[in-house]
Amino acid sequence: MRNQWEWIAGCAVALFGLSGIALAKVSESEVERLGSDLTPVGAERKGNASGSIPAWTGGLTKPPADWKQGEVEINPFPDDEPLFVITGDNVDLYRDKLTDGHIRMLEQYGPGFVMPVYQTRRSAAFPEDVYEKSRENARSAELLANGNGVRDTIMTSPFPIPKNGLEVIWNHILRYRGEELSFRSASATPQVNGSYNQVVNQYDYFFAYSRRGANLADIDNKIFYLKTDTIAPSSLAGTITLVHETLDQIRSPRLAWRYDAGSRRLRRSPNLAYETDLPNSSSLRSVDQKDMYNGAPNQYDWELKGKREIFVPYNAYKLHDADVEPDDVIRPQHINQELARYELHRVWVVEAKLRTGISHIYARRVFYVDEDSWQILATEEYDGNDQLWRVSEAHNISYYSEPVFWTTMEMTYDLSAQRYYIDGLDNDFPAYDFEPGFRGNQFSASAARRAARRWWAAAPGRLRDGAAGPFSRRWNYVGTGTA
Repeated sequence: MRNQWEWIAGCAVALFGLSGIALAKVSESEVERLGSDLTPVGAERKGNASGSIPAWTGGLTKPPADWKQGEVEINPFPDDEPLFVITGDNVDLYRDKLTDGHIRMLEQYGPGFVMPVYQTRRSAAFPEDVYEKSRENARSAELLANGNGVRDTIMTSPFPIPKNGLEVIWNHILRYRGEELSFRSASATPQVNGSYNQVVNQYDYFFAYSRRGANLADIDNKIFYLKTDTIAPSSLAGTITLVHETLDQIRSPRLAWRYDAGSRRLRRSPNLAYETDLPNSSSLRSVDQKDMYNGAPNQYDWELKGKREIFVPYNAYKLHDADVEPDDVIRPQHINQELARYELHRVWVVEAKLRTGISHIYARRVFYVDEDSWQILATEEYDGNDQLWRVSEAHNISYYSEPVFWTTMEMTYDLSAQRYYIDGLDNDFPAYDFEPGFRGNQFSASAARRAARRWWAAAPGRLRDGAAGPFSRRWNYVGTGTA
């Protein structure tokens, strides 16, 4: 870990030490900053002194003229070319603008791993009513005792003007991602030589916390409901995972069920949390790394280190392109970096250290959180000897049908195994559907059980179609989330 940090004036620096008390709300004068020198979500509106980070002027609020509703997002910046490329040979020129994880990647995986750096585009944007809720949350939101939940907040990030590291992490956990979402994508764990098999899943989300008109009493301590249906390979097809993500996971832990294709029984999965291996990740990623970080934050002490200007993954439209195939993305040891895009952005830096007496495979973690969206863009995971073990990235885009800034692809690089886990290989599938028309009762355990029975009743036809091409748009299986 480098001793020298590049601090940006005005950053809050605080150590997690709530000790059973909630911190005071921000003052009204601070809230008023969200309409002046700060953006509605709390980022610095102005650019940096050199002009390499521009001022925020509203983000990407309109899709390109040649994009049509229902299509996969196209690149809004097609003429952008890399300003320069960071390699293992010139890494020292940019060391102060790189994470420790990226420095290690450049040194360990050069010359193949490079970082093409583009013009900074502050594209993150959200609906106006999300901005209004952000201001309301700033006035009312508080951490619960010991920071295991929040109160008096709804819809979006609760702390646009954070005072400590835990508030920044809750901003990521509760950031606005739409009201509901349905999409299909694949994951893979390539071997050292680059060979891989895909696991294809259908993802259905119902974001109770972000539903318009909802309040905390309505949502019954739930952030979202998630149902995943495994489509391929045939050995896993028919497996269903159902998750009820709770707001205060100490008072009411995450609820999870798994319908196993082999036993054809729906069972509770109480261990689907924390350091448990993420299913189908070849033990390269833990459950709490999904979405870069999720779940109860009670295992760590959280320290807000301040802000830095860092080269981070951003505007990953090349990786999201409908014409890009998984074979174009996957390479031995790391993805095809020619498809990646890095930009200089201001990020909040949060360090998490494992609390005394707690067991987790990661003793220390560092998070780099986008000031414009509260999306975690990169992380570093350290083992019990404080050695850098894994590096994770989130490659994000601004979606068009629902104005949200969210991941299109995530990967975790295991520096010891020299392998990686990649999720978000959605290039062979239709566009994300932010209006699938779900109802909350479609995400009950009984609904999942009925869906599984219907799936297996039609299994011969599904598997026959899948054998003809489960990774193409000709694959006609649709999610079985209806009750």
